[in-house]
Amino acid sequence: MKIAAIIIALPMAVMASGCATGSSADAPVANAPAPVAHARLLAGDGYARGEATVTQATDGLHVLVRAQGLTPGMHAVHVHTVGSCTPPDFASAGGHWNPTGHKHGRDNPDGMHMGDMPNMIAGADGVGEMEYVISGGTISAGATPLLDSDGAAVVIHAQADDNKTDPAGNAGGRVACGVLSAG
Repeated sequence: MKIAAIIIALPMAVMASGCATGSSADAPVANAPAPVAHARLLAGDGYARGEATVTQATDGLHVLVRAQGLTPGMHAVHVHTVGSCTPPDFASAGGHWNPTGHKHGRDNPDGMHMGDMPNMIAGADGVGEMEYVISGGTISAGATPLLDSDGAAVVIHAQADDNKTDPAGNAGGRVACGVLSAG
Protein backbone atom coordinates (compact mmCIF):
# COMPACT_ATOMS: atom_id res chain seq x y z
CA MET A 1 0.00 0.00 0.00
CA LYS A 2 2.82 2.42 0.88
CA ILE A 3 4.59 1.70 -2.41
CA ALA A 4 1.40 2.40 -4.41
CA ALA A 5 0.99 5.77 -2.62
CA ILE A 6 4.60 6.73 -3.44
CA ILE A 7 4.18 5.72 -7.09
CA ILE A 8 1.07 7.90 -7.39
CA ALA A 9 2.48 10.82 -5.38
CA LEU A 10 5.83 11.05 -7.22
CA PRO A 11 4.46 11.82 -10.71
CA MET A 12 2.04 14.36 -9.20
CA ALA A 13 4.91 16.13 -7.40
CA VAL A 14 6.93 16.26 -10.65
CA MET A 15 3.97 17.68 -12.55
CA ALA A 16 3.33 20.30 -9.88
CA SER A 17 6.97 21.40 -9.84
CA GLY A 18 6.97 21.58 -13.65
CA CYS A 19 3.93 23.81 -13.54
CA ALA A 20 5.52 26.10 -10.99
CA THR A 21 8.71 26.66 -12.99
CA GLY A 22 6.86 27.01 -16.27
CA SER A 23 4.36 29.54 -14.97
CA SER A 24 3.42 32.58 -17.00
CA ALA A 25 4.87 34.79 -14.25
CA ASP A 26 8.38 33.65 -15.23
CA ALA A 27 7.87 33.92 -18.99
CA PRO A 28 8.63 37.16 -20.84
CA VAL A 29 5.56 39.21 -21.61
CA ALA A 30 5.23 39.24 -25.38
CA ASN A 31 2.79 42.13 -25.53
CA ALA A 32 4.24 44.42 -22.84
CA PRO A 33 3.53 48.06 -23.63
CA ALA A 34 6.46 50.05 -25.01
CA PRO A 35 7.89 52.74 -22.73
CA VAL A 36 6.34 56.12 -23.55
CA ALA A 37 6.83 59.75 -22.52
CA HIS A 38 4.41 62.62 -23.14
CA ALA A 39 4.64 66.41 -23.08
CA ARG A 40 1.98 69.08 -23.24
CA LEU A 41 3.43 71.98 -25.25
CA LEU A 42 2.70 75.49 -23.97
CA ALA A 43 3.56 78.96 -25.25
CA GLY A 44 5.28 81.52 -23.04
CA ASP A 45 1.88 83.02 -22.20
CA GLY A 46 0.58 79.64 -21.00
CA TYR A 47 -1.65 78.89 -24.00
CA ALA A 48 -1.67 75.33 -25.32
CA ARG A 49 0.45 74.76 -28.40
CA GLY A 50 0.11 71.02 -28.82
CA GLU A 51 1.62 67.79 -27.60
CA ALA A 52 4.61 65.52 -28.07
CA THR A 53 4.78 61.77 -27.63
CA VAL A 54 7.98 59.73 -27.49
CA THR A 55 7.70 55.94 -27.78
CA GLN A 56 10.62 53.57 -27.33
CA ALA A 57 11.04 50.92 -30.03
CA THR A 58 13.82 48.57 -31.10
CA ASP A 59 15.19 51.15 -33.57
CA GLY A 60 15.16 54.07 -31.12
CA LEU A 61 12.76 56.73 -29.90
CA HIS A 62 9.79 57.52 -32.12
CA VAL A 63 8.89 61.19 -31.65
CA LEU A 64 5.56 62.62 -32.74
CA VAL A 65 4.94 66.36 -32.32
CA ARG A 66 1.56 67.93 -33.09
CA ALA A 67 1.33 71.68 -32.71
CA GLN A 68 -1.11 74.52 -33.27
CA GLY A 69 -1.11 78.29 -32.83
CA LEU A 70 2.28 78.72 -34.51
CA THR A 71 3.34 81.34 -37.00
CA PRO A 72 2.98 79.80 -40.47
CA GLY A 73 6.28 78.52 -41.86
CA MET A 74 9.20 76.37 -40.73
CA HIS A 75 10.04 75.79 -37.09
CA ALA A 76 12.92 73.90 -35.51
CA VAL A 77 11.89 71.17 -33.08
CA HIS A 78 14.44 69.80 -30.61
CA VAL A 79 14.62 67.63 -27.53
CA HIS A 80 16.28 69.70 -24.81
CA THR A 81 18.37 68.33 -21.98
CA VAL A 82 16.43 69.56 -18.92
CA GLY A 83 12.82 68.77 -18.02
CA SER A 84 11.91 72.38 -17.20
CA CYS A 85 9.84 74.89 -19.17
CA THR A 86 9.87 78.18 -17.25
CA PRO A 87 8.14 80.89 -19.30
CA PRO A 88 8.43 83.18 -21.07
CA ASP A 89 11.68 82.14 -22.83
CA PHE A 90 12.03 78.49 -21.70
CA ALA A 91 15.79 78.91 -21.18
CA SER A 92 15.36 76.54 -18.22
CA ALA A 93 15.15 73.64 -20.73
CA GLY A 94 18.90 74.00 -21.34
CA GLY A 95 20.60 73.06 -24.59
CA HIS A 96 19.85 70.23 -26.96
CA TRP A 97 19.88 66.68 -25.61
CA ASN A 98 23.38 65.52 -26.45
CA PRO A 99 24.48 62.45 -24.43
CA THR A 100 26.96 61.45 -27.16
CA GLY A 101 28.85 64.79 -27.13
CA HIS A 102 28.47 65.66 -30.82
CA LYS A 103 28.12 69.02 -32.56
CA HIS A 104 24.79 70.42 -33.75
CA GLY A 105 22.96 69.56 -36.95
CA ARG A 106 22.52 66.64 -39.29
CA ASP A 107 24.69 68.42 -41.88
CA ASN A 108 27.58 68.82 -39.43
CA PRO A 109 30.51 66.53 -40.36
CA ASP A 110 31.20 66.01 -36.62
CA GLY A 111 27.82 64.38 -36.08
CA MET A 112 24.64 65.70 -34.50
CA HIS A 113 22.99 66.01 -31.11
CA MET A 114 20.53 63.23 -30.35
CA GLY A 115 17.96 65.97 -29.72
CA ASP A 116 18.31 67.46 -33.22
CA MET A 117 15.23 66.71 -35.30
CA PRO A 118 13.84 67.86 -38.67
CA ASN A 119 12.08 71.17 -39.07
CA MET A 120 8.30 71.20 -38.81
CA ILE A 121 6.15 73.17 -41.23
CA ALA A 122 3.17 75.02 -39.79
CA GLY A 123 0.51 75.69 -42.38
CA ALA A 124 -1.45 78.90 -42.92
CA ASP A 125 -3.70 77.77 -40.05
CA GLY A 126 -0.68 77.54 -37.67
CA VAL A 127 -0.94 73.75 -37.40
CA GLY A 128 2.06 71.47 -37.90
CA GLU A 129 3.09 67.88 -37.33
CA MET A 130 6.49 66.21 -37.27
CA GLU A 131 7.55 62.57 -36.86
CA TYR A 132 11.13 61.42 -36.36
CA VAL A 133 13.12 58.46 -35.01
CA ILE A 134 16.05 59.19 -32.67
CA SER A 135 18.34 56.20 -33.25
CA GLY A 136 19.85 54.60 -30.18
CA GLY A 137 17.83 56.51 -27.59
CA THR A 138 15.84 55.02 -24.74
CA ILE A 139 13.20 56.46 -22.43
CA SER A 140 14.85 55.66 -19.11
CA ALA A 141 17.49 52.92 -19.33
CA GLY A 142 20.80 52.19 -20.99
CA ALA A 143 23.66 54.47 -21.95
CA THR A 144 21.50 57.25 -23.42
CA PRO A 145 18.33 57.62 -21.32
CA LEU A 146 16.09 60.52 -22.28
CA LEU A 147 14.52 60.79 -18.84
CA ASP A 148 17.65 60.95 -16.73
CA SER A 149 17.86 62.66 -13.31
CA ASP A 150 16.93 66.12 -14.67
CA GLY A 151 14.46 64.95 -17.33
CA ALA A 152 14.01 66.38 -20.82
CA ALA A 153 11.75 68.75 -22.75
CA VAL A 154 10.51 69.20 -26.31
CA VAL A 155 10.96 72.75 -27.63
CA ILE A 156 9.58 74.42 -30.75
CA HIS A 157 11.62 77.38 -32.01
CA ALA A 158 10.54 80.53 -33.84
CA GLN A 159 12.53 79.78 -36.98
CA ALA A 160 13.87 76.87 -39.00
CA ASP A 161 17.04 75.03 -37.98
CA ASP A 162 19.86 75.45 -40.53
CA ASN A 163 21.08 71.94 -39.56
CA LYS A 164 24.73 72.93 -39.19
CA THR A 165 25.36 75.95 -36.93
CA ASP A 166 26.56 74.89 -33.49
CA PRO A 167 25.05 74.88 -30.89
CA ALA A 168 21.43 75.50 -31.94
CA GLY A 169 21.12 75.92 -35.72
CA ASN A 170 20.18 79.63 -35.66
CA ALA A 171 16.63 78.55 -34.88
CA GLY A 172 15.63 81.68 -32.99
CA GLY A 173 13.67 81.97 -29.77
CA ARG A 174 11.74 79.22 -28.07
CA VAL A 175 8.02 79.63 -28.77
CA ALA A 176 6.66 76.45 -27.15
CA CYS A 177 7.95 73.98 -24.58
CA GLY A 178 6.74 70.80 -22.91
CA VAL A 179 8.29 68.73 -20.14
CA LEU A 180 8.43 65.02 -21.00
CA SER A 181 7.08 62.67 -18.36
CA ALA A 182 6.96 58.87 -18.44
CA GLY A 183 3.71 57.05 -18.90
